[in-house]
Amino acid sequence: MILEGIITTVSPQGEMHIAPMGPRVEAGMERFLLRPFPTSQTYRNLLAHPEGVLHVTDDVLLLARAAIGMIKELPATKPAERVRGFILAEACRAYEFRALSVDDSEERVKVPCEVLQVHRMRDFFGFNRAKHAVVEAAILATRVHLLPKQEILSEFTKLQVIIGKTGGEQVVEAFELLRQYVEQFSDAH
Repeated sequence: MILEGIITTVSPQGEMHIAPMGPRVEAGMERFLLRPFPTSQTYRNLLAHPEGVLHVTDDVLLLARAAIGMIKELPATKPAERVRGFILAEACRAYEFRALSVDDSEERVKVPCEVLQVHRMRDFFGFNRAKHAVVEAAILATRVHLLPKQEILSEFTKLQVIIGKTGGEQVVEAFELLRQYVEQFSDAH
């Protein structure tokens, strides 16, 4: 199963990097498989420092901002306990992990990870249809350099209906941020 979450890693300069990622997980969450693109900052950080924290969160605005690299203000964090890294204070759960290896022989890198410490900060509020739609929109927005822009915007039109029916203020803001990002994307990037 793929679990959509947020990963924090540490750059060689010691700075926190926040990125959405959907690792392949099993119910026990003792290990999971990350599959970053080889061009991503997360991949470069894991090569330099093979540790990080996977977060389960219901904050779709943070997920949307992280997906398109528009985190203006870093969220509150606390230091990880077993790895050199950062835990997002407002996440529901956090899994400190160590990468066991890196296989970059395919288009998507495979990084099997071992969970070293689990934190349960608060209950998961849950996702309604609109929050799920924002997750889908965020995934589409991260593919704007791979898929035709008009195809993505067509999908956004369908998702907009769900957002309008069931979304709250934060969800609407997250969706609008993603829509504007895709609309402004130039094929020259």
